[in-house]
Amino acid sequence: MRRLPRRFFARDTREVARALLGCTLVHRQPAGSLRARIVETEAYHGPDDQASHARRGPTRRAAIMFGPPGVAYVYLIYGMHHCLNVVTGEEGFPSAVLIRGVELAGDRIDGPGRLTKALGITREAHNGATLIGASAEILIEGPGRIEPGEKIVTGPRVGVDYAGAWARKPWRYRLLKR
Repeated sequence: MRRLPRRFFARDTREVARALLGCTLVHRQPAGSLRARIVETEAYHGPDDQASHARRGPTRRAAIMFGPPGVAYVYLIYGMHHCLNVVTGEEGFPSAVLIRGVELAGDRIDGPGRLTKALGITREAHNGATLIGASAEILIEGPGRIEPGEKIVTGPRVGVDYAGAWARKPWRYRLLKR
């Protein structure tokens, strides 16, 4: 596996969300690297997406989504759970992929707050951090591997019912056993 370059992330967020499945999320730490296989993602695409933080423009919270691809967007939800997103697309067009689930040491960790806790990823330490380059603390390696007996399933996004029809877009991607 190799570190994914900026051009991988500089594509349509829905393509990136699907392509991230099976890739390895790496958090390099002094005690050693944690490596987790990405098994669930969600795409948030553009300023019109009513489920996206970018729907209100480049606010203090969402400004990172308008920046260059290949950067971590980590935010806090419910005042206690960190969520890791990867900025995608062209700079200036706000889009990101939420990492919703991983496999870590043989265990499946579902939920963006659970996975950031397991991997030690926080808003304070990682929001705005590059995922590109030799010094990146968090990076993603690919290409993604789909194991025999797995399939990609799409469906509506989770926890964004307030977004109406935008919540029902099939922009959630999961790896499931057949």
